[in-house]
Amino acid sequence: MNIISDFELQEYIKEDLPYFDLTTYLQDCKGKKAKLKVFTREDITVSSTEEAARIVKLLSCEVLFFVPSKSRLKKDETLIEFEGDYNSVHQAYKLVQVLLEYSCKIATTTNKMVTLIKEINPFCELLTTRKSFPFAKKFCINSILNGGAMPHRLGLSETILFFKQHREIYTSNKEFYQKINSFKKMAPEKKVVVESSCFEDIKALMEYGVDVIQIDKGSLELIKEVVSHKNRYCYENIKLLAAGGINISNVQEFVQTGVDGIVTSSLYNCGMADLGTKLTISK
Repeated sequence: MNIISDFELQEYIKEDLPYFDLTTYLQDCKGKKAKLKVFTREDITVSSTEEAARIVKLLSCEVLFFVPSKSRLKKDETLIEFEGDYNSVHQAYKLVQVLLEYSCKIATTTNKMVTLIKEINPFCELLTTRKSFPFAKKFCINSILNGGAMPHRLGLSETILFFKQHREIYTSNKEFYQKINSFKKMAPEKKVVVESSCFEDIKALMEYGVDVIQIDKGSLELIKEVVSHKNRYCYENIKLLAAGGINISNVQEFVQTGVDGIVTSSLYNCGMADLGTKLTISK
């Protein structure tokens, strides 16, 4: 799991609390204590409660209870409960709620999609693209990991993936194909992944020993044809990924083609979990 540092959490706090809370300052509630509970109004997969608890502590409140990430909660169950000075509880209130609303929704949707995939093929993996929220990669990756998916690419330095834009430099497809073996020699610990949506190109990529083929925006018929060709010619070591426009509503159709992985960006666009809060004044 990615470690989100206290410094990063402090920066998140500073965005919402650059100086002080003007509203509670006007109330002049010195000496008042409060308790806040965050609960869910729907069934969810829990995510980022550990970070929420650390935010609470950074704002000088005490965590009374929280449910660990990856847990499943039913409607009306509590994710986290904390108490402290009235002003401090209000400072933590929305920071914690918003963090959990986004993270739990991503984790919940991810888990639902993983479940749909495993119903068809337990060996097919759900992989997320690097199209996460700008400035929030760690948060997004943690959320999908808590939901049971894996990152497709963590960044340009981690994996080799040739898009069609990378191939413009070559005078022909043949010239590119002949470079594949040298790429593999230069980076012996890495897989060479190439994106394509043309059957003839995909067949040639298989012949020249590419490790992974990402079929982008390919029709179900094309993907089935590619899987059949791979099996017919016993390219056992080549992995096939389906990408482009795949979401929770159509994922099972793509899994049924026999690919090894589903690549999606949809998990970062699923909205927010329906979470509620209850604040009480401590006696």
